[in-house]
Order: sequence, then structure tokens, then C-alpha cells
Amino acid sequence: MEEEVRAPYDPMPHGQPEVGLGPWAGAWPEGPGSEVYDAALLRDGDRRNVVDRYRYWSMEAIVADLDRRRHGFHVAIENWQHDFNIGTIVRSANAFLAAEVHIVGNRRWNRRGAMVTDRYQHVHHHPTIEDLRAHLEASGTVPLLGIDNLPGSAHLETMEIPERVCFLFGQEGPGLSDGAREACDGTFSIAQFGSTRSINASAAAAIAMHAWVRQHADLGSDGAWRG
Repeated sequence: MEEEVRAPYDPMPHGQPEVGLGPWAGAWPEGPGSEVYDAALLRDGDRRNVVDRYRYWSMEAIVADLDRRRHGFHVAIENWQHDFNIGTIVRSANAFLAAEVHIVGNRRWNRRGAMVTDRYQHVHHHPTIEDLRAHLEASGTVPLLGIDNLPGSAHLETMEIPERVCFLFGQEGPGLSDGAREACDGTFSIAQFGSTRSINASAAAAIAMHAWVRQHADLGSDGAWRG
């Protein structure tokens, strides 16, 4: 049996052999609304990691549309050891439509896990936690909540999450730095029932973002449930 030949842009070993769509069939879109389309994508096809609604749209048009609908939560990640989880957290932040993502510490971070979603997400760098706090204060009232399973932490499953909030996550392993804990307006923990002391940082971030979505997102809107 011959081995399946897969498209070079599709890293998945199983599933459909190609993602996205080929060149636009028929006459290209014209008139009102056609400005969102990218001529190169219409000509060559669109194989990007985007939902079907945005097929053939330019990156600028996609970002502009997302900006009109972004949610009220931010996500911040400490980056002192070039954690591989950062890219995955950025990808989840894009999926849940975070207002902004903040990288605290080292400017360079591993983008592989982001799967190019950082192009559609506002990502800011802050050398220190104090710089992050200053940015959030300039943006209005945005509480800074860290995730850490410390005594006194609120329980994510039962707490009322503020509609405007910044979730702060530490490095995989050590968690939040001492300076980050002191800067937070509070911390919360995620319920665990097994033997492990903690869960993966990117998994924890996705859980926190989804908890915000369950409390505050408009789940009846046309933009929800797009997969």
C-alpha cells in the first residue's frame, strides 16, 4: 500500500490530505464588501489555519473584524525560561478571542505552538510585571489575577470572574514568580482530583479562558460555535 502523500503545509499525520480551499472558482468578488479579499489568496488558494468565514480574506481584514468583537479578558505569561507553553497559550487566546496577550520578561518566545495565530492577536511585550501593571492601568480597570494553587486562592469553579480581567500565568514548573504573586490583585486555583501537584500551564490557561467564556461571552451570537 502506497504511503499517503500529504500537503507540506499540513503537519497532521491523519485526516483530510489538504486543509483550506484552492483558487477561487469563477468571477472574483466585486462591489461592497469585496475589499476584505486578498488577490493573491483568490488566485492561489487559501490554506491557512483560519475558520471558513475568513477564507480568502486578507490578514488585515481578519484582524479588523476580530477587533470589533474581542472579549474583555487579557492573558499574560511570564517568560524567563523560553517556556514552550507560551505558543499554545497564544493559540488558545486567539480561539477564545482575548483582548490582548502579554509576554512578561524575555522578549523572544517560542512561536511554534501558536500555529501562526499570533498574527491575528495583539501581543505585547513587557520587561517586568510592573510594566504590565502600568499597561493595564492605562487601559482602565483591569484586575490582575494569577493562577497558583496557594493557600487562600479563590476557586475558579465557584468564583465570579470579572468581565474585564487579566489572567497571569507563570512558568511551567515553578509557577508565578514571587514578584508576580505580589503584583496580583488575587490568585485562583483550578480543582484537581488526582495525584499530580499541578496541571500543564497551557491547559490551565485554556481552562481559565473557557471559564470566562462560560460566564461572559455571547454564546447566542453568529460568531459562536464556528469550530
